[in-house]
Amino acid sequence: MDVGDYIQQQARGFFDDLKEWLVIPSISADPGHHHDVRASAEWLAAHLRATGFPEVEIWETGSEDSPGLPAVFACWPAADPQAPTVCVYGHHDVQPAEPLGEWDSPPFEPAERDGQLLARGASDDKGQVMVHSLGIRACLAVAGTAAPPVTIKLLIEGEEESGSPHFADLLRDRAGRLACDVIVVSDTTMWAADVPSMCTGMRGVVAAEITLRGPDTDLHSGSFGGGVPNPLHAMAALLAGLHDKDSRVALPGFYDRVVALTRQERDLLARLPYDEKLWLADAGHSQAAAGEAGFTTLERIWARPTAEINGMWGGHTGPGGRTIVPREAHAKVSFRLVADQEPGEVAAALREYVTASTPPGIDAEVAFEGPGVRPCSSPVTSPAVQAGRRAMERAFGREVLFTGEGGSGPEADLAEVLAAPLVFVAVGLDSDRIHAPNEKVEMDLLLKGAEAAAYLWQELAAVGRPGLAADNRSPAKQ
Repeated sequence: MDVGDYIQQQARGFFDDLKEWLVIPSISADPGHHHDVRASAEWLAAHLRATGFPEVEIWETGSEDSPGLPAVFACWPAADPQAPTVCVYGHHDVQPAEPLGEWDSPPFEPAERDGQLLARGASDDKGQVMVHSLGIRACLAVAGTAAPPVTIKLLIEGEEESGSPHFADLLRDRAGRLACDVIVVSDTTMWAADVPSMCTGMRGVVAAEITLRGPDTDLHSGSFGGGVPNPLHAMAALLAGLHDKDSRVALPGFYDRVVALTRQERDLLARLPYDEKLWLADAGHSQAAAGEAGFTTLERIWARPTAEINGMWGGHTGPGGRTIVPREAHAKVSFRLVADQEPGEVAAALREYVTASTPPGIDAEVAFEGPGVRPCSSPVTSPAVQAGRRAMERAFGREVLFTGEGGSGPEADLAEVLAAPLVFVAVGLDSDRIHAPNEKVEMDLLLKGAEAAAYLWQELAAVGRPGLAADNRSPAKQ
């Protein structure tokens, strides 16, 4: 019996277990569901013990003053103490399910339809976490061994959908237990079901609210308009100046750290079967692609930094006329970052830009939504990435291409604190409607993911610790 046969034999039990977990509404952003996040951690811990992990623990996060939600840790040592150690990262919390009326079936009552499993968390990220428990069982069953070819550690957090506020501290506190040679992340997507691919990096993010204040009160525009500075005029000019004519971001020093795409990376992205009309349809039926000059759409959304105006408001916005000079104006902006940009430096550049762009008579304030998230990347030439690619190609029986991830997560903290390279092995799809009503996962892809996970341990063992050590450089330089 081979790995694929074993996984097919275990498929029914695998999906029954997954549905049992999906019933738990582990919504970390809702305090009313924090007890469910704990129940989710307890369910996963019990499942991993039943799988055979000899070490399984629930780790509390936060502090007495700032309590967090639990993560789950598990470890299965390799028979060979010299074998590589792999840490698998995922999360067991989920997004809120609203608007409930847009779901075809209740979000926490998993339903199977036409080869898809529908439920909140089916793809992001419970289904992809479960891939590893089945993959480990398959690896052991086919090899006829009691221990995997590499030491496998799982770290499944409970606050990813809330911005992982306590995750970096958890990593630092538990760095000794989590020490590893490579980190595997299964919380991203492939290009398409028939075009398997691996993510090679995630962008970072900085988000802020800008407030401009002028007079103490709104003023009559007939009496004072044209005689005093208008905060909304100033805000419009400030926001318009965020980009130059080539759509490059105008913050001072914004591109100083940006790592340019290599010719190989550009060629690999160009091999993806990109159809602009289909992509625009998925982008809310947008009418045209746009962005930084000199780059393709895929390069822009995966490998180039951006600035976006998320909202702006001020003055009179209700029905009817109210001819005023408003006393203040507001805007929310966000910046997606790429390697090697640092959120703190971008935040400082935004403050400098706002100060320089604010006219006399207007006071400016910039408030940031936390410290930001750093970007991360994995070179396609990395021995660990190549091992992941071979594992996926064995499972899918075809060439595996490379993509990027426009979103942001805690992966940079993982790479920095644990001083290990990242490998993204995941089988979600952009069409899985994660964070939206009717989230689903393709059931056959989860089984392929389990097969790839089973092969991954073999491939990483074959590379060995000396081979993987070539990857253990500064994550900011990957």
